[in-house]
Amino acid sequence: MKKILNRLINHEKITKEEAKNVLVNISKGNYNNSQIASFLTVYMMRTISIAELDGFREALLELCLPIDFSDFNTIDLCGTGGDGKDTFNISTLSSFVTAGADVKVSKHGNYGVSSSCGSSNVLEYLGIKFTNKETILNKAIDQAGICFLHAPLFHPAMKNVAPIRKELGLKTFFNMLGPMVNPSFPKNQIVGVFNLELARMYSYLYQNTDINYAILHDLEGYDEISLTGKTKIISNNEDKILSPEELEINAISEKDIYGGKNVEESAAIFINILTGNGTEAQNNVICANAGLAISIAKKISHIEGFALAKESLESKKALSCFKKLKEISQ
Repeated sequence: MKKILNRLINHEKITKEEAKNVLVNISKGNYNNSQIASFLTVYMMRTISIAELDGFREALLELCLPIDFSDFNTIDLCGTGGDGKDTFNISTLSSFVTAGADVKVSKHGNYGVSSSCGSSNVLEYLGIKFTNKETILNKAIDQAGICFLHAPLFHPAMKNVAPIRKELGLKTFFNMLGPMVNPSFPKNQIVGVFNLELARMYSYLYQNTDINYAILHDLEGYDEISLTGKTKIISNNEDKILSPEELEINAISEKDIYGGKNVEESAAIFINILTGNGTEAQNNVICANAGLAISIAKKISHIEGFALAKESLESKKALSCFKKLKEISQ
């Protein structure tokens, strides 16, 4: 590790294989906490290369506990986090709305590191129990239309990193990796990233896969469609800028999508929206993100997906998916 750190500190890049080996060695407990913390910190001060990111990704996918959902045409809606915006749980809520529109969702998530309330925090608070048992997860996908894959249960190799990330409390390259290492290997993905450079890197990696994808970065700095301005979307078929007007809705302000100060407040917003008591701005943001997921999975236009998302939310189908998932998880 010492040689690798010295090279990185001197702004040298490491190869894909070297990056992969570092994560494998971390998983084996070959490095102490100070070395791991230093390794994470270096990447906060220098740009990660595509080869390095690919090496980290390959290591985590090889080390994960895989789940077979090949019988389902699943999608994952997952953001990198790290945008510092403290919104409510947009991608998690959008996942239930997507499931309510008859699109199977294998949602990958974790506890918040750089935010106050990640997807795992809010779902755990609301009574969802996490598991890596394939029978339960398959039942959830089949009957609720959605399952939740709590990252630590599928990436045991990263147990040496988790406490260090928590102590640092800052975004690290693991934020960049999260959306790319779903252990169910979904056929479709919506990936939100916190800057345009990362969107470019993701698109380079994803174009070499058989995944049906859309990578998005909101130009106001969000890792999801915020509707506060325009959003860059890169997919298999196009590279475009989305404006709220294209979905025939108005732009909103940042305060409209602010999250709670803690998990209790975040959970209250979550349930409020699912039960049909969200504001127009909150509902539109959820449906804009879910609508993109629906459009990718069903191969329809975004505005058609938006309409199906609205129907899922307003008819309480999304709420029904949440209740069924909670019941199955017990």
